[in-house]
Amino acid sequence: MRIAMIGTGYVGLVSGACFADFGHQVTCVDKDAGKIEALHRGEIPIFEPGLDALVASNVKAKRLDFTTDLTAPVAEADAVFIAVGTPSRRGDGHADLSYVYAAAREIAAALSGFTVVITKSTVPVGTGDEVERLIREANPSADVVVASNPEFLREGAAIRDFKFPDRVVVGTSDERGRKVLGDVYRPLSLNQAPLMFTARRTAELIKYAANAFLATKITFINEMADLAEKVGADVQEVARGIGLDNRIGTKFLHAGPGFGGSCFPKDIRALVKVAQDYDVQLRIVEAVLGVNDNRKRAMARKVSNAAGGSLRGKTVAVLGLTFKPDTDDMREAPSIPLVTGLLDMGAKVRAHDPVGMEQARKELPDIEYCDDPYDCVKGADAMVIVTEWVQYRALDLDRIRSEMAQPVVVDLRNIYRPEDMAAQGFTYESIGRTSELQK
Repeated sequence: MRIAMIGTGYVGLVSGACFADFGHQVTCVDKDAGKIEALHRGEIPIFEPGLDALVASNVKAKRLDFTTDLTAPVAEADAVFIAVGTPSRRGDGHADLSYVYAAAREIAAALSGFTVVITKSTVPVGTGDEVERLIREANPSADVVVASNPEFLREGAAIRDFKFPDRVVVGTSDERGRKVLGDVYRPLSLNQAPLMFTARRTAELIKYAANAFLATKITFINEMADLAEKVGADVQEVARGIGLDNRIGTKFLHAGPGFGGSCFPKDIRALVKVAQDYDVQLRIVEAVLGVNDNRKRAMARKVSNAAGGSLRGKTVAVLGLTFKPDTDDMREAPSIPLVTGLLDMGAKVRAHDPVGMEQARKELPDIEYCDDPYDCVKGADAMVIVTEWVQYRALDLDRIRSEMAQPVVVDLRNIYRPEDMAAQGFTYESIGRTSELQK
């Protein structure tokens, strides 16, 4: 099948490359000429393990191409995916749908023959209705079906998630649309991927509901971690004890400094705003947002307490800046409010991240960046582990201790054992494990 992918951001580029790898003919379109030129040179604008090789192999096989002009790719396409950004709208938290609607208008002008236009961007309920209205307004004679096909990709594991999905949600009640999208995803049938057809609005809500529920699990275990510290329990054992109940599950029960990234914060804010528009109050979801924001700010106080109650004039080494490992994404990363809080307390901050420092400099220009974690901790009064990169799981702790001015470690991801750190001579603080457990 011929596919046009509008947008070469995270979702668009991963989806386009994977569809091409399925054997479809895919053209990815983006208005950013610099990005398209870079892709033609084989330069990938985002960090995602395996994506560079996947793109290169499908470009070589002539199944994947890139352009700034959507006219020809849309006219020739059986399916056109809209995969543009939907950031939080400045001022009110609603999803900014201007890029989606602009894409819809341009697509309308280029349509030729029967085409399915699919919204892959995360959008509020009812967006597909407006996309269809805009297309029919701009091109009344268009033979088009508008569908929803939300993505469920985890950054750092996106290619596997795409090829081995838990489910593929398709929102359309049109039989022709169902057939086209069934053919698009047919290569997954050997993997027995569940293809779930729903009404369009239902598909749109599934995406928001899934993100809100996962964020709720994270926030729940973070609150349990706070309680565990007070009562003398171990939150990791609590998480295992409840996660082994198959009604709950083990995933997203890892206590930490709060969730971030390109999806959860903005999508939950948008969901709350949509609910308010319909006079529905999502009290649990609203609380998740508030608790998460407060938690991020509280992490700087945790570091200050571990370092003796004051950071004035002290140096803090921060290991990990991206919101999660295996990505260079800094959007809503917990490191941003943490570092800002440390600076406000008078600390000097040094930082290291395996791939995220270029992006981090845009968000945190007033700190020192180090190319090596050992250089980062040299002379530091405290070391903070913020992102659980695998590189930080096997640090030479003897060398770390000898390089530091004070052997204080605040582990916001619980990647080390308290007893091991105590044996190495560190003052060690983690999440949801009391000082008694750490002795």
